[in-house]
Amino acid sequence: MINHDEAGAVRPLTLAWVSQHVNVGERIVRTEALHGGITAEMRRLTIGTRDGGTRDLVLRTFVDPYFVEHAEDLLDREAGAQTLLAATGVPVPGLVAVDPTAAHCEYPSLLMTHLPGRTVLADEGLETRVPLLARQLTAIHALRPDERPREYEPWTTADAVVPPNGADTVAWAAATDVIRKPAPLYEGRFLHRDFHPGNVLFDLPSPRMGDPRITGVVDWVQTSWGPADLDVAHCSTNLALLHGPAWGLRFAEAYEQAGGVLAATASERLYWRLLDALAFAAGAQWLARPWREAGRAELTTRAVEERLDAYVTGLMDALG
Repeated sequence: MINHDEAGAVRPLTLAWVSQHVNVGERIVRTEALHGGITAEMRRLTIGTRDGGTRDLVLRTFVDPYFVEHAEDLLDREAGAQTLLAATGVPVPGLVAVDPTAAHCEYPSLLMTHLPGRTVLADEGLETRVPLLARQLTAIHALRPDERPREYEPWTTADAVVPPNGADTVAWAAATDVIRKPAPLYEGRFLHRDFHPGNVLFDLPSPRMGDPRITGVVDWVQTSWGPADLDVAHCSTNLALLHGPAWGLRFAEAYEQAGGVLAATASERLYWRLLDALAFAAGAQWLARPWREAGRAELTTRAVEERLDAYVTGLMDALG
């Protein structure tokens, strides 16, 4: 009998598919919903091994109609990234099986190994974690795969930007004009494309036991080829919304201190930072919900919108 909470229950066809991809003599003994994701259902599956022990796997399932429609591309990209990165020093989950078209499961799904560590979204200790994030992102950008992933896609356009209520309309109009221009030329890099604290796992020992370290980078469904600035911009925006605009403005400096190379001019850097930040205007409520579920109760939709406004105006002051 499988022990699971109601939210963690795996659908019958998917359960049978998973059972085909564990070792002979192993069985699923527990399923548990993992919270914090926005686009997919995530579950931890505890597998009973033949020697009486256990090991964990993670199941990603797309059920929202929009993501089901795009699941084949997204899951193929994640499976490809996991396969590619298995031979590198980047800590990623190992691919176990993928059903991108729901040929066997009720919904498109990917089964992967479970990594140790946990996401950390608290303000405490951020000054120690930010350099680790920057070094990890630099290592990802240093990869030179034989086969490139597809070119990045922008997540907003100038015509789609709608400033939050109460935003500085003058600053937002100027920011929108920046991304209305053609994208700057760039040297392509291997991008995670959704790199931020919610997709990075940490081991946080007590101060007497050692320093924090990154144990995993997850969620590779948006893997792309594009400018390093775009990954830096995305992490910067998330840091600004989670921890305050000043942290968003500081992350690029940490990235360069870690050896990363960004666009040569302030105008080019501003373009990429705004291309990412302005895309958040339409989705503050979707970000705020999982962050509150993770313990950041003060991050209401309104609070996130206010931080986004302050971050955009800060970018215009600093780089505009």
